[in-house]
Amino acid sequence: MPETLGESAPDAAIAARRARMATLARAPRERLEAAIASLAPTPQWERLRGPEAGMVMVRGRMGSVGGAFNLGEMTVARCAVRLDDGRVGHAYRAGRDLRAAELAAVLDACALGPGLPASLAAALAAMDAAEDAARDDRSRRAAATRVDFYGMVRMG
Repeated sequence: MPETLGESAPDAAIAARRARMATLARAPRERLEAAIASLAPTPQWERLRGPEAGMVMVRGRMGSVGGAFNLGEMTVARCAVRLDDGRVGHAYRAGRDLRAAELAAVLDACALGPGLPASLAAALAAMDAAEDAARDDRSRRAAATRVDFYGMVRMG
């Protein structure tokens, strides 16, 4: 992630990790397993917390500017792991897939090293690209069902 003007190095590192964790939180389990398998040597880890599933309260705002309100609850899986070299990774994922939460935490820890392994960087880029393609496809399909109410009013 490129550093913007006025953004310090720690802020850039935090923003990069935030983006990486978001990618790992949304990636399918199969892609996470493939990313772990691509690392050489395969990382060894111990569980610090979880993996476990629980509920979190989702909050919303009317019109993005109104007062906050409780929208409802959703299920979340979380995990924290420590690699053999001491790096600690965390993951929170929507749903109940505990194995995916554990794998995402391991990949988060692996990315905290002095240099991002090339295979992990490629896997993260592929996850981002797949997510962008899926988002574009959903947007295209939704746009195809759009109705122009202004035109309907003028015709009536």
